[in-house]
Amino acid sequence: MLLRNIVNREELKRRMEADVRAYTTISFYCYHPIEDTLAFRNNLFLRWSKLEVVGRIYIAKEGINAQIALPSERFDAFKLDLYTIDFLNGIRLNVAIEEKHKSFIKLDVKVREKIVADGINDPTFSLQNRGKYLAAAEWNVKMADPNAVVIDMRNHYESEVGRFEGASCPDTDTFREELERVLVDLYKEEKDKSILMYCTGGIRCEKASAWMKHNGYNEVYHLEGGIINYVNQVNASGLENRFKGVNFVFDQRLAERVSDDIIAVCHQCGSPADTHINCANTGCHLLFIQCEKCAVEFDACCSVVCKEVFHLPSEEQVQRRKGKVASRIFSKGRFPGKV
Repeated sequence: MLLRNIVNREELKRRMEADVRAYTTISFYCYHPIEDTLAFRNNLFLRWSKLEVVGRIYIAKEGINAQIALPSERFDAFKLDLYTIDFLNGIRLNVAIEEKHKSFIKLDVKVREKIVADGINDPTFSLQNRGKYLAAAEWNVKMADPNAVVIDMRNHYESEVGRFEGASCPDTDTFREELERVLVDLYKEEKDKSILMYCTGGIRCEKASAWMKHNGYNEVYHLEGGIINYVNQVNASGLENRFKGVNFVFDQRLAERVSDDIIAVCHQCGSPADTHINCANTGCHLLFIQCEKCAVEFDACCSVVCKEVFHLPSEEQVQRRKGKVASRIFSKGRFPGKV
């Protein structure tokens, strides 16, 4: 069996759209030493391809980070297979908050230097001395402490559409940048306060909490399983939901609705909106927030210029992109957007 996908994206998308089965989207991570990352990667690809798993998995010397989906009928078989791996036996699986759309179309298992790029080069840093986990009920109690500092460890485009009430949301593009910003912003004034950190599924905060403790912060906590686990616990236990808006996710869904609150605005007209899209102009692909009215007016593009390019013949679009550095590909828009 091949150890990579060779079917083109359009065909994969067609097959997924034709699949009427229910799918379950899950995420999990584990910081654990993996010596032979390539062998581990190939083994997972073979095993989980047979279970029809799709999604994105990163393998590194420091562990594994997975955001995947699979037919719901295969979920129990997948868990059994996953738990045969010693260091993943019993690992918490974050099940998606909502499944309105299919989240992935193919399986990608990649070997990376780190499962979360952090920019940390300190050989004395250890993930073993990390912050304390907080379950949803404990998190709500700690948040009520006026001396607590709640930090959103996600990027600006994530916190823009959804966040915990009163959270500090550094305006950053990457986790690496946020680690630097948090230390600078909190270095003196907040060192003796309770630091509460959260992210989407827990993986960034686990590392961030250890980094904070490494830099002299003593009382550091992080939300166990991140926003996804928090919302699932809140829904299961009838707790007060302190998270407002939508939870940004890194798959085709782009967001999971957590509350009815719309806390963001359209990047083009400024009206309430929290729907992220990628600019329909392939040469741009900017991720930005667009309301329904502007989606019609701009044909799902981020600007008049991109709308004009989008309506050109595809051959001319390709010619225009030739020789140009696609510096804005995967860029993230901010309000006010360009019009």
